[in-house]
Amino acid sequence: MIARSEAEPARGASLLLLGAIFALALNLRPAMAAVGPLLDLIEGATGMDSTAASLLTTLPVLMIGLGALSIRPLRRRLGERRGILLGALLIGGACLVRAVLTETAALIASAAVVGVGVALIQALAPVVIKRAFPTRFGTVMALYTTGIMGGAAIAAATAAGLAEAVGWAWTLALWSVPAFVAAVVWLLAARDPAAEEPDRKAVIEVVHPELPFWRQGRAWSLILIMGLGTSAYTLVLAWLPPFYVDLGQARATAGYLLSGMTGAEVVAGILVSMLIGRFPDRRGPILTALVLALIGLAGLVVAPVALAVPVVVIMGLGIGAIFPLTLILAMDQIDDPARSGDLLAFVQGGGYIIASLSPLAAGLLRDHMADLTGAWILMGAGVVVLGVMTLAFRPGLPKLR
Repeated sequence: MIARSEAEPARGASLLLLGAIFALALNLRPAMAAVGPLLDLIEGATGMDSTAASLLTTLPVLMIGLGALSIRPLRRRLGERRGILLGALLIGGACLVRAVLTETAALIASAAVVGVGVALIQALAPVVIKRAFPTRFGTVMALYTTGIMGGAAIAAATAAGLAEAVGWAWTLALWSVPAFVAAVVWLLAARDPAAEEPDRKAVIEVVHPELPFWRQGRAWSLILIMGLGTSAYTLVLAWLPPFYVDLGQARATAGYLLSGMTGAEVVAGILVSMLIGRFPDRRGPILTALVLALIGLAGLVVAPVALAVPVVVIMGLGIGAIFPLTLILAMDQIDDPARSGDLLAFVQGGGYIIASLSPLAAGLLRDHMADLTGAWILMGAGVVVLGVMTLAFRPGLPKLR
């Protein structure tokens, strides 16, 4: 009989920890995804323009990037248990205050607080998963990322209907409930030793003499690839529903389209996990994903209403595959597990900071051109640049140091 790994929790604790991880993941995107389908209502009630409204997405994404770059000091100062709990409470509290604090400044401030909460969880949860489920890391990470996309899909699909029932402010505030529930479940699950960080005094930090990543050109190329790929996701998350509302589509229809695109992203992530082992040269799958994203963006320019459903599905498949593929591409560049984690933090941190600019740029374009077509065209150009940069990552390159 094969003994269970001592590093993994017992079955009951394992299920509780899995439930906590999934519950936390569900709360990492709704505070952003629910905004798009309601943006016309928010702008009408607050008087904010598109540039200001873009900050409701830009600030959380910026905070996620800063959180990824700060993972080491976050772990030292807070630890995983308290850091993740604080993240869930910040998300819940920021969503709750939106029920009563509906002025522009308050909404933007709440978006920043949401971003801090998401950054804490997103920086620390993978560390818990890696330690608690060492032999099932890939499977549990797939569950975690599915929860992230699932939360976004639910928020986008339900926003319009809830707004008709309780108003836009309470629709945003209702997402405090699952956040507080996730905090309670995490408190229960974090009692298990597998969910707790080891004694910091007993941990010997290995000092790597290798060259810092910021001095290696290929690491900066990976940041740009990650940033451009994630920019497509954040741009669509923020502005796809308002784009369709501007075209005369119902608010609920716009939300369903974003939800459908998010569902396609989940499917793409699953397909990548199943098939990527057949492609040691990652450029083929990445270029395929980029072509799909480019077709979707072109559809938004040429026939956004007539081809709405195929456009969002094709674009979702492309965008949904780009993110995991760029992570895999980054991990290919280094062999040491500890260094690969540092590289991923560097790449994702810089990438999310770049991606936070795309909703802001689109808001500026919408204010000055009264249309988002220019944003889709510029994003298409970014996808082409991403493809050209990817071609340089041929198999057999020397590993990063």
